Formats: sequence, structure tokens, C-alpha cells
Amino acid sequence: MASIHNVHTLSSSPSIERYAEAEIPTLFGPFRVIVYRLIDSPTEEHVAMVRGDVSGRDAVLTRVHSECFTGEVIHSLKCDCRDQLDAALEAIAAAPNGGVLIYLRQEGRGIGLGNKIRAYALQAQGHDTVEANVALGFAPDLRRYDAAVEILADLGVKSVALMTNNPEKLHALENLGMKIAEHIPHWVAEQEHNREYLEVKRAKMGHLEGAPPARRRKRGI
Repeated sequence: MASIHNVHTLSSSPSIERYAEAEIPTLFGPFRVIVYRLIDSPTEEHVAMVRGDVSGRDAVLTRVHSECFTGEVIHSLKCDCRDQLDAALEAIAAAPNGGVLIYLRQEGRGIGLGNKIRAYALQAQGHDTVEANVALGFAPDLRRYDAAVEILADLGVKSVALMTNNPEKLHALENLGMKIAEHIPHWVAEQEHNREYLEVKRAKMGHLEGAPPARRRKRGI
């Protein structure tokens, strides 16, 4: 399957800076919340939610998660984003050594909220999620992960146990220099409104099938 991501490389100079941090109580327990700003665009911000001391550690339990206003704020049932976010925070909170959730502000696989809603309108006319993005003039997935790798480096993370179903995310982080010590499938329960969407992610976007924890795939560091 051809790659759906652009290939990015890290700049020799940092593109983000640590701007603010505080410990915040959540439904899953306390997390240290760190806000990072893009140096050249200070209104653009990403977030790291950190549990425990991750500096200098290998195989840090990690989720790199992209923003989803529709699923996470207004509880849309068209996707699995909110369930994936909650499952990741729950797993990190339960892990003996904690972990990191990086929340990237790139709505709609990078096309923005307005275009995401336009894509939903096309889906109501019979397009699937990939076809709708293409019909609007976009690639199926415009997300970038260079900021995530810079954040992990700033946190002192040496390698990650990455919770994802997306092989392109695995490849992107590795290509940007972040070592993947372990891949942990991250499927959540399907329901009638997102079943077709999840099937498209598997069939057209190459998302990997889930596996129980006993079958997690170890990767060389």
C-alpha cells in the first residue's frame, strides 16, 4: 500500500518551545500537562500529558493522538477518537511507570474543523472518509508528527511503546528518529455509527488489526 503521509524530517533547530505546565486532576488521576507552542506560530499549540518520570527511559507507554472536536467535545458517534483518547489515558494512569499522551492540534486528519464537517456532508451523500477528503481536494491524511517527536525528545523519552493501529504513524515516528520499542494495538469497541468508518481505516488506510495484550509485538530498539 502506498504511503498516505508526506515524508517529514526534523529541522536542525527546534520548531517548538515548552510554554506552560501544571499538574491537573483528571478522571484518570493527576497528569502533568505541558503546553508546547510553535516558535514561528505561537498561537499554534500542542499538549503533552505526562504521568510519572519518563526522562531517560526506554519503552515509555505513549499515545500520539490527534485532536477531534466532534468526537471528544460534542460526543459525535461517527468516529472512535474519544474512546481511543480515554482508553489511552486509562492505560497510562494504570501503568506502573506511567507514560505520555501527546495531543496534536490537527483536526480532521489535518484538514481543519470546517473541512471536516464538509467531508461529513459528502459522507452523508455516499462517500467514505477517504473519498470525501479527496473530493475536497485534500490527501486522505495530512497529519504531521515532527512536533510529537520534538516533544518526546524534550521530555527525555528514549523510545516508546506506541499505542496505535496506524502503520503510517509508526513509520513516521521512526523516520523522524524516535525508536519504537513496542507496538500496542489500540482498537476500541465499534458501534453502528462508526463501523463503516473503522472498516475504511482498515481496508483503505492500512490500519492494523487488533490483538490481545498477550500478543503485543516487540520491536528492536
